[in-house]
Amino acid sequence: MTLTRLTKELDNLNKLGDGELILRNPRDTWHLYLVRGQLLYATGGFHPVRRWDRALKQHRPNWNWRVECAQLAENKPWECQLLDRGFSQKQLSPIQAKLVIRTVVQECCFELSSYTDFKSDWKPSPKAISTFCRVVALSANEMQTVITTATQIQQQWQAARLGHIRPTLTPILKPGADPQSLPMSDKYLKGNFTLWDIALRLEKSVIDVTSSLNSLVEKGILEFQEIPDLPVPTAKQSTIAAPPLSEPKQEKSDQKQRLIACIDDSPVLALTLKKILMPAGYQMLSIPEPMRGFGQLIEHKPDLILLDLLLPNADGYSICKFLRETPAFKKTPIIILTAQNTHIDRVRAQLVGATEFLGKPPQPQELLQMVQKYVGE
Repeated sequence: MTLTRLTKELDNLNKLGDGELILRNPRDTWHLYLVRGQLLYATGGFHPVRRWDRALKQHRPNWNWRVECAQLAENKPWECQLLDRGFSQKQLSPIQAKLVIRTVVQECCFELSSYTDFKSDWKPSPKAISTFCRVVALSANEMQTVITTATQIQQQWQAARLGHIRPTLTPILKPGADPQSLPMSDKYLKGNFTLWDIALRLEKSVIDVTSSLNSLVEKGILEFQEIPDLPVPTAKQSTIAAPPLSEPKQEKSDQKQRLIACIDDSPVLALTLKKILMPAGYQMLSIPEPMRGFGQLIEHKPDLILLDLLLPNADGYSICKFLRETPAFKKTPIIILTAQNTHIDRVRAQLVGATEFLGKPPQPQELLQMVQKYVGE
């Protein structure tokens, strides 16, 4: 489907009320949500959750939107619900919300521009849309600007001979490559970030980033692969995604077992901690990815949190600061557990509200003494 046809479709719907424009082809389905004929949100194609998360990182980086997912209704678009909740909870201003919408819709239009045709279907909605959503929806003029920009990016993409590559792919460095010869840090080349993600983090255009990496593909140093989307937020997600807690140790019936949460992406460390904590009578909740794990923290409310500083898609100091600003974890002991055991790291940890600082690898007796100090046996 060309963007010209999409523009005509939206013009035809401009006088209608609330509803959903559904675009389908054998490969993908797209959903465009309209309020009073204006575009509120677009989703579909590759990585709709990553796309949303990326827009939030760009325009409202300090909002942990997954905390709000426990309040979502199952029969409504989660993105539209989060926009509404973000405003009602004073996490999003109208300007921030509109910028998020524009960024997401522009990416969607870029992807849509590469397709040849879609079948369209209009599904009116009898349910009322909040006043906030009506305010931030994109007008016809705003939508035309977004489509024009997406068209220009797609033209530049083709001119750079990148038509065989999708920005939703992830670059993976092949063994033996010299890190000194790379155009960026090799941490972006391990299969965790899409080309869109890398462009945002490096504050560069996705065309420049992809062009620099494509030259490495031609040299046989790197390859592009598919990467899965982040989990779709639902009201039940935290319950489904939460790993089973360790088997409780038989204790006196009147004694509550303490739960220790470990936010660290190392499976080796998780196993080490289990071997230390479980025999001592503690339960353990392992969270390898903080962006996906806040729901688990909210649900299980651990008695103590062990937090690494180097995490995928997150910074340990920022996570600690966010937890301290969240009422549920304002007084929860947080022990920084990291190999970055320097005086500067300790000072920074204190400034963001860490309770204690423990170096890696943890010594069993030292770890147990510190845990017992704050939560008891």
